[in-house]
Amino acid sequence: MLQKLNFKPGFNKMVTDSGAESQWVDGDFVRFRYGLPEKIGGWQQLTSSTLPGAARAQHTFASLAGEKYAAIGTSQGLFLYYGGNFFDITPLDTAITSATFSSTTGSATVTINKTSHGLSDGRYITLSSVTLPGAGATDFTVSQFQDNTFEVLNSTSNSFEITMPTNEGGSGMSTAGSATINPYVSIGPTFQTPGYGWGTSTWGASTWGTPRATSSVILDPGLWSLDNFGEVLVATIHNGKTFTWNAGASNARTFRASTSTSGFETTNNPTKTRLTQVSDRDRHVFHFGTETTIGDPLTLDPMFIRFSNQENLNEYQPTAINTAGTFRLDKGNEIVGAVSGKDYTLVLTDTSAYVIQFVGPPFTFSVRQVGTNCGLISQNGLSYSDGKVFWMSNEGGFFVYDGTVKMLPCTVEDFVFTDTGDNLGINYDAAKVVYAEHNSLYNEINWFYPKAGTDNLQIDRCVTYNYAEDCWTTSSLARSTYNDSSVFDLPYATEYNSTAIPVFPIQGITNTFGASIYYEHEKGTDQLNGIVPTSINAFIQSGDFDISARQSALGQSTGTADFRGDGEFIMSINRFIPDFKVLTDKAKITLLLNNYPSDTASSSPLGPFTIESTTDKVNTRARGRLVALKIENDAIGQTWRYGTLRLDARPDGRR
Repeated sequence: MLQKLNFKPGFNKMVTDSGAESQWVDGDFVRFRYGLPEKIGGWQQLTSSTLPGAARAQHTFASLAGEKYAAIGTSQGLFLYYGGNFFDITPLDTAITSATFSSTTGSATVTINKTSHGLSDGRYITLSSVTLPGAGATDFTVSQFQDNTFEVLNSTSNSFEITMPTNEGGSGMSTAGSATINPYVSIGPTFQTPGYGWGTSTWGASTWGTPRATSSVILDPGLWSLDNFGEVLVATIHNGKTFTWNAGASNARTFRASTSTSGFETTNNPTKTRLTQVSDRDRHVFHFGTETTIGDPLTLDPMFIRFSNQENLNEYQPTAINTAGTFRLDKGNEIVGAVSGKDYTLVLTDTSAYVIQFVGPPFTFSVRQVGTNCGLISQNGLSYSDGKVFWMSNEGGFFVYDGTVKMLPCTVEDFVFTDTGDNLGINYDAAKVVYAEHNSLYNEINWFYPKAGTDNLQIDRCVTYNYAEDCWTTSSLARSTYNDSSVFDLPYATEYNSTAIPVFPIQGITNTFGASIYYEHEKGTDQLNGIVPTSINAFIQSGDFDISARQSALGQSTGTADFRGDGEFIMSINRFIPDFKVLTDKAKITLLLNNYPSDTASSSPLGPFTIESTTDKVNTRARGRLVALKIENDAIGQTWRYGTLRLDARPDGRR
């Protein structure tokens, strides 16, 4: 007799497979629409160039002239994507003058000599005010030095090396010429890591002057907070300075972000801040976790908030005639993140939630606590969508604010947050890289996170909440940043490769910090890097189905009802009828058969059977007490949305 198998949307990883009848228990690269599972959309690389370091923040905005930009902050720099190309706008640190060059005939390596330069390996620099010796000492040109960015290599206290685009064709330079070194501003580690060395353990833990081999001190990863003040990009390094870049300036893309952008200076901003946020409705700039005395980084208070005068992102000293001000939150140890809502800013500490709302003079803002025991896991672990703020908690679990703080029931919570059996939940030692963003095309909130494991510090998993379907899925989609479709028609995201060599913008760069690839998502059916597509192998698997007592009774030839418990009878499956709402090219269906829940999963697979749009039924010969359904694809050009499945399942004895 034919039995239609219906399943609830979403994954349920909180129960056993045999206890999840009529539910899905696993999958990868799938989502739910109208209650039905389907393969997610593909992604394509936007440019063949790759960026240095791990991308940790992304923000899209437009100039008043309609130019569309994506700002990307990595652990190594700050970059713009515009018109299919990257532009380097990384701020520069204090210049180092009076350096000289040394080179050797036939080598692309140039030594830059400068006493006590203070630069370490891996630091990026530019060179300016370059003069070169004559008389055949070098055939390098001034433009080769001044038009490139270099990585510092093999540094000593008084010199370091760079790699030129070509080999030296002259007789060689020996501490000749001169140049000014312009270091890129220091951002922070590529990953969240323990801080080893001197001063990283408790007092008296070892002898004086001995570096520590273990540490309770955790170094935050190099993070950015990015926002726009009109057409001006506001970029703040985590625990660092705030810079601006004006998209409306003449030849804007030839300039770097700085503290002295004409008309939008940040010279009066705090010099050390955890993160910044622009309050859109009232045009104030907030510094969260900042200095109590502007200009003194030693006064940084991780719970202190400072906001600018209205319409002025460079005025922070409160007076009787401006709206600048300060206040301090009191619940928690540090402000972790903030996001703008409809008419408020939600601020999350490591323990609590606060709402800041503009009320006008004389108080400017109201601040009220709205939640406790709901701390945020990372600076970018929250997202605003559809009138609500969603976030991942550092205590395990997910929360939403829609006027009140609520915990979200989650059917994949154990999978994400715990290590049980062979499951690897989130790596809490690297949790500060967690990145959340919504995908408004499909009503989804994605959290990208690193799973636990030895030395696993980078994002390699995703958990998704579909707030329209009220269901959860998990996947291996690894994106270090993600930005919803708004300025651009489709979502843009970055993927980090720790061993790749960046293409942009450094000359002689190494793979020390890896590289980030930039993708356009929800495009096509496959992954496209360059011109060669590769398949996105999606699958979904159900919990176990058995013959119910009523079914077994109806199947008895005697006509006498035999109401025994579920799973009492072995079932015989003679055929199944597939039904796909969408099927492009082919998909595969496998029936996973077991006699007992403790049997190894998929111990007796039947299939996979290749299904095409013309397939009306599939004949089978299978026996088992329990059967689960798996739908998948493994080739390019394939996509699907599953509808229903009907099994011809009959009772076939009790053993």
